[in-house]
Amino acid sequence: MVSRVIPVDPFDLVIFGGTGDLARRKILPGLFRRFCAGQMPKEARIIGAARADMDAAGYRALIAEAIAEFGGGRACEDGTLDGFLERLHYVPIDARGEKGWADLAGLMRDDVVRAYYFSVGPSLFGDLAQRLNAHGMTDEASRIVVEKPFGRDLASAKALNKDLATYFDESQIYRIDHYLGKETVQNLMAVRFGNMLFEPLWNSQYVDHIQITVAETVGVGGRGEYYDKSGAMRDMVQNHLMQLLCLIAMEPPSKFDPDAVRDEKLKVIRALDAVEPHHIVRGQYEAGDEGPGYREEAGDPRSRTESYIAMKVGISNWRWAGTPFYLRTGKRLKARSSEITVVFKELNHSIFGEQQDHRNVLSIRLQPNEGITLGVTIKEPGPGGMRLVDVPLDMTFADALGEDGADQTDAYERLIMDVIRGNQTLFMRGDEVEAAWAWTDPIIDGWDARGDVPKTYDSGSEGPVDAVQMLARDTRVWRKVAP
Repeated sequence: MVSRVIPVDPFDLVIFGGTGDLARRKILPGLFRRFCAGQMPKEARIIGAARADMDAAGYRALIAEAIAEFGGGRACEDGTLDGFLERLHYVPIDARGEKGWADLAGLMRDDVVRAYYFSVGPSLFGDLAQRLNAHGMTDEASRIVVEKPFGRDLASAKALNKDLATYFDESQIYRIDHYLGKETVQNLMAVRFGNMLFEPLWNSQYVDHIQITVAETVGVGGRGEYYDKSGAMRDMVQNHLMQLLCLIAMEPPSKFDPDAVRDEKLKVIRALDAVEPHHIVRGQYEAGDEGPGYREEAGDPRSRTESYIAMKVGISNWRWAGTPFYLRTGKRLKARSSEITVVFKELNHSIFGEQQDHRNVLSIRLQPNEGITLGVTIKEPGPGGMRLVDVPLDMTFADALGEDGADQTDAYERLIMDVIRGNQTLFMRGDEVEAAWAWTDPIIDGWDARGDVPKTYDSGSEGPVDAVQMLARDTRVWRKVAP
C-alpha cells in the first residue's frame, strides 16, 4: 500500500521557542521528515525565533544535531538534510521587548501562508500576539499554533482566549493536542463512521462500558517542580483523555468538517455528569528500581499532587445514559500503553448453556504498535463438543499495511501540515477548552476542599489498589496495562 503525499502551499513558519526542547525533539525533526517525503515545496521557509544569540549558521548546526538525535532514523537521499537546512533562518528575539521584531518582519513574505508556532509558555501568548500585530505581520490568512497547557482553570483559559481573540479570529487559532494527530485516533473516526458494522451498536443498548487508558513508565523526573503545579488531572485528563472521550462518544457530524466535528465534541463535554468523590482515585508513585518516588522528584515531601488518576464518568444523553466510561492515566506504571477499549454486553441468551461469559471487545491501541483488535467468539478447534474461545481479529498497522504501517507519520508532522492547509478539524476550539475546564474545576476544587491525599502505589505496578476496587464494585475489571 502506497500513501499519497500531497504538497502544501509555500509558507513561512515562524517557531517561537525555536531552540527549545519541543522544537528540537518534535517540530523540526517532523518538518524534516515532511521535507524528505516531498510534501514541503521548495519555496517553504522555517524561521526559528528565541532569546539565544546566534546566527542562521549556528541555528542550522543546532537543528542538524537535533535531527540526528530525534529524527527517527528515516532514510533520506544524500544531500536532503542540506536542502532542508537551507530553508532554516533564525532571529534572536525578545518576546516582551522590541529586540528582533523589525528583523523578523523584514523576513516575512506577503505571497505565502504565514504561520506562527508559539512553542513557549502560555504566559507569553498574549505578548507574542500583540507584537505580531503591532509589527504588521498578521493578516486574515495568518495562523497561530498554541501548545498546552491552555490555562490551568476556567478563569485562566478564558483570559488566554480573550488575549488571543484581540488579535486573531477563532478561525486563525490552532490549539494543538498531539494525541489528535495520531493515526489510530483518526482511524477511530473511520471505524465508527465508515463502517455499518459498528455505528448501529455504538450506544448504551449494546456497550457495557468503555475504558480509556494512558499509561507511562517514566516519572516526572526533571519536570517535577512544574508537574507538581498541574498533576495528572490538569496535565492529561482535561485535554488528552477528554479529546479521546469526545471522539468515542460524539454523535456523527453532518460532514467531515472542522466546525461540524468540533460541535459534536462540545456537546459531549457539556453532557458530562459531575463526578462523585467515590468515583475518583488519585495516586502517587513510590520509590523503586526505576527511580525515586514522586514527592522526592517533585521536591515537596508533603505534596498532594496526583501522578495517577482513575475515574468513572457518565454522559447524560440519549446515546450513552447508563454506560460508564472509565478513565485512567499515570506515571511510573508497568508499561507504556495508550488504549481505548469498548466492551460490548453479553448476549441476552446463549444457546451454549453456561459458556455465556464471552464478550466482544474492541481495542484501539494508540501506542506503542498502533492498531485495532476486535475480539470475537469462535469454536475451539478439535473434537469433543462445542467449546467456545475468544480470539482477536487483529489489524496491527505494521503487519496490515506493510512499510506504510510500520513507518507512520508522526502526530506533529500531520498537525503542522494541517495548519499550513488551514484545516482545523484536529485542533481544539476555544469553547471546547472552556467547557472542559468548566467540568474539571469542580473536581479539583472538591478534593482540595476535602484535603484528599493521593494513595501511594508501587513504581512499575498498574496503579493504586483502590482503582481496582472502584471497578470491582461495578463487577468489572481493568484491562491489563501491557506493552
